[in-house]
Amino acid sequence: MKTVLPDRQQSLVQWVSQATGINTFGVKVRLRGNNLHILCEGTECPQRWHTLSDLLQALQQTDLDILTSDEQPSIYQVFVYGRRKGEQRPNWCHRVYLNQIDKHLEQVQALLEDSEKLKQSAGALIVSNESLARQGNPEAIARYLSETLSTLGVSVQAKIKPYKPKNSQPEENRLWIFCQSSYSPDASLLAEPIAQKLRYLKLTGYQDAVIVSQVSGETAPDWLLRVDLTPPEVMLKEWARWGDIQAIARLLTEVLSGLKVAVQAFLKESTLHIFCSPAFDPLGTAPIPDKEVCLEAILPQLEAIAPQGILAATIYGQKAGDNEPTWIDWVALPATKYPAFATSPLDLANTGDQPAIIFLLERLLNPDLDWRLLTGGVRVLLLNKNDLLHIMCDAPVCPARQQVATKVTQFIRQLKIPGIMGVRVYGRRAGNKEPFWNYGVDIEHRQRLVPEATPEFAATSKYVNDLVTSETSEPILRPDLTTEEVQTFVTEVARDWMTTASATAKKFLLQSQLFIESDQRSAEQSRDVQGLKVALVWGTLGLLLTLQTDWVLGRIIAITTPSPKVASVLPSSYSGQKASLISGKTQSEKTTSFTSTSKTKSSPNQSSVFNASEFTQTDDTPTTNLAAAPLKEKATATAILLAARSQMPSFNVRQLDEQLALYKQRLARTGTPPDVLIIGSSRALRGIDPAALSKALATQGYPNLDVFNFGINGATAQVVDFVIRHVLEPSELPKVIIWADGARAFNGGREDITFKSITASAGYKQAFQKAPTNANNSDSSENTVNSAGEEKIKEEKPEISAYQAVNQSLNQALASLSASYSNRDQIISLLQKLMLIIGRNQTVASQRQLTDGTSDESTSQQAVDFDGFLPLSIRFNPARYYQKHSKVPGNYDNDYKSFQIEGQQDAAFQEVLQFAQSHKISLVFVNMPLTEDYLDPVRRQYEQQFQQYMLRLAISPSFIYRDLSQQWPKANDYFSDPSHLNRFGAYEVSKKLANDPMIPWPVK
Repeated sequence: MKTVLPDRQQSLVQWVSQATGINTFGVKVRLRGNNLHILCEGTECPQRWHTLSDLLQALQQTDLDILTSDEQPSIYQVFVYGRRKGEQRPNWCHRVYLNQIDKHLEQVQALLEDSEKLKQSAGALIVSNESLARQGNPEAIARYLSETLSTLGVSVQAKIKPYKPKNSQPEENRLWIFCQSSYSPDASLLAEPIAQKLRYLKLTGYQDAVIVSQVSGETAPDWLLRVDLTPPEVMLKEWARWGDIQAIARLLTEVLSGLKVAVQAFLKESTLHIFCSPAFDPLGTAPIPDKEVCLEAILPQLEAIAPQGILAATIYGQKAGDNEPTWIDWVALPATKYPAFATSPLDLANTGDQPAIIFLLERLLNPDLDWRLLTGGVRVLLLNKNDLLHIMCDAPVCPARQQVATKVTQFIRQLKIPGIMGVRVYGRRAGNKEPFWNYGVDIEHRQRLVPEATPEFAATSKYVNDLVTSETSEPILRPDLTTEEVQTFVTEVARDWMTTASATAKKFLLQSQLFIESDQRSAEQSRDVQGLKVALVWGTLGLLLTLQTDWVLGRIIAITTPSPKVASVLPSSYSGQKASLISGKTQSEKTTSFTSTSKTKSSPNQSSVFNASEFTQTDDTPTTNLAAAPLKEKATATAILLAARSQMPSFNVRQLDEQLALYKQRLARTGTPPDVLIIGSSRALRGIDPAALSKALATQGYPNLDVFNFGINGATAQVVDFVIRHVLEPSELPKVIIWADGARAFNGGREDITFKSITASAGYKQAFQKAPTNANNSDSSENTVNSAGEEKIKEEKPEISAYQAVNQSLNQALASLSASYSNRDQIISLLQKLMLIIGRNQTVASQRQLTDGTSDESTSQQAVDFDGFLPLSIRFNPARYYQKHSKVPGNYDNDYKSFQIEGQQDAAFQEVLQFAQSHKISLVFVNMPLTEDYLDPVRRQYEQQFQQYMLRLAISPSFIYRDLSQQWPKANDYFSDPSHLNRFGAYEVSKKLANDPMIPWPVK
């Protein structure tokens, strides 16, 4: 089979063939990273030194970069192989450093003359890349690193860039290592090897190095890595200064290594015990270390170190294995003279001393001293903010949360630092600003939570001012402005504002048709007289039509009014309902309206899951007072009207259309998206109360947050993904999304009825026809359409504003005589029922409602409020509930049919995660509470699978997972059915979420 080589490889093959005289069929080349591999083969294996001599002479006269493409990185090394055709392994291999070709050629020519000189000339001629790299030359450092990375297909380039610190310190040099490859290598694969090789060089003049990994052909770097180039000796001295015994022993061993003396050190109370013995004495004949010599070497070191908390040192001289020392000496350390050195690091940490806390934490997280010196280890950054201690842990490879978080929090808890009531631990890869994971624990109950978004930690701990970002975005006046300039500016702005306001007011009054300009008054007078005559005629006809319609509606209401027998049940239900609601001053009014609505909707011929008496609670319903947010005005009628008038095609799911219409109305009214969006299935729709959440957040330091519930019955992960990424524009999304649902929404093995209906709709097709380039235009046009729709609704009456006063007076006069005006709520209810019956998606809605354990009638009777929330006051009573519903075990539940996490639902969830991370949206998934009746062994097993799945994904920095599935398994009063909360349970969940310290709630 013939292989076609790329052009650059063809030119390299021809060049090698011309240089060595080997046929092109016997030459093969490969470029990997910064290395060029050349294989020479023939019927007989090519002679090593002759081939190398010819090739080296050609390399002296050729620039290999000319033979390669512009995208190919520079070549640092050439590996030449020789073998016989048909053999699998080469007979010989030789590495050539392109920066030392002359020395290679001298060596090869000498070997050609006398092969016996191989040993003598091999080490003398060639200088290793490591030796050159230790001198700090960037090109040599790149060649040194490429020896390891080129085998992985990664090319290396090194540069030195000046770095200006923010604290007015002199400019420093920073080493930048650029790694390029045809694929995206995992940072954990390269981080520690690069860190080890760079730190092994013991470079001077550099504080740190930045590793940049980039895929060939792309402009943005794939990832960054910071390597601490602090020399190991400096690291040892820092720890020894804090009294670390292992570091002190290591320093003293290096000092005494020339004297062939080994050192062991132990700390007892505040005295350091140092044992000096022969470094190597297998036969026991080595002499005991000389006392004077040892003391002369040790004492200056201890004086310079001045270990914290160590008052004295006792030095012993003995042979290894002896029980008694040959000589002893005692010396006082600087801590006896300077009280600041006498306090131990642990005592300092108990007082809140940050350097002491950092040392103790780094010592805790780096138990292996050798590994820390080799790679830089885990570094700790500390930030004390209000009553919280924020701790950032970073390393070349991000520290694992399971290994770090618990250790750190337990240690801080033991310290009992005054004023610290909570700990927040973060982990990241060195060089990143954003953490990869976070973990929080409150040591004491915190009365008031302040905004706790993750503070910004700088990439280096050298500059403390880089750790904290500004918490206010208030504009700052320029200090060079004078008082006169400010006053002049304010006067001009006020004058412009008055002119603009006057013109706007004039335009508004003219458009209302109640006013005209003075020069047009005579011309318009005759036109107004003619218009008045027309208005009187049409007003009379309208009055007759209104009287007739009123009479017809009065007859309909009289027919549909329930019998006295049903009405007689209402007083007790009313009292029970009133006792179950804890609200404000308007409670009596809301309860009265609530009871009358139930009375109107009840019918003896209707069969449903929740009848009128259940809706208002029967006599056997517990009357325990439960806390809940006050009921708000229903919005179903408005949602239906807005959805009908919307220019957006339907999605074949009535509730999605109506929730979207309410959401668009909210956007048009406020001009900005809500601060928090709740989304999910019916468990979200009924399970989180926006009003309760907003109120609870206000008590925790987040006032005036706007919350909207976008719950949709039957919504799966695919439905949520479609709504977030395709229905709503990015500018219409908040910075915090709470996804409330459970395992069954992620079951990829069952049929997704709701999403299937959406995909068959005209709205779905339109959502995917929008071009990405027109995303911004469609966003603005959609907002314009919605705004125009809102204006049309609001200004439908002002279209005849010239006769508005006459119309209103007639309405008020006729209202007192109307037979249907006092029953207008019942009329609206009847119209709602009629629209639901003839709706084109009734079949889909009924199927999902039956699956959720709710009947068509109960759902149609209930109405969401203007926050999108469906408040149900029904309390789950198993004895009564299972009289009307069969108890379906988990292995027969269609929601868990062929349960599997992997599949289309998982793919949709991954899309949502990526979308949230790219748009910097904090996504919080809440696994909603379930009853004990619902969690049978089968469902419990599926829930455990779902838990493991979510915990694996919870390492994402923009994703938070909260499990409340078994929060109240026996609190049936918080549920409306086995798997759905009522308004009382929603109130409790909202409070619990508001008190969660790790959710980054937005701040206004």
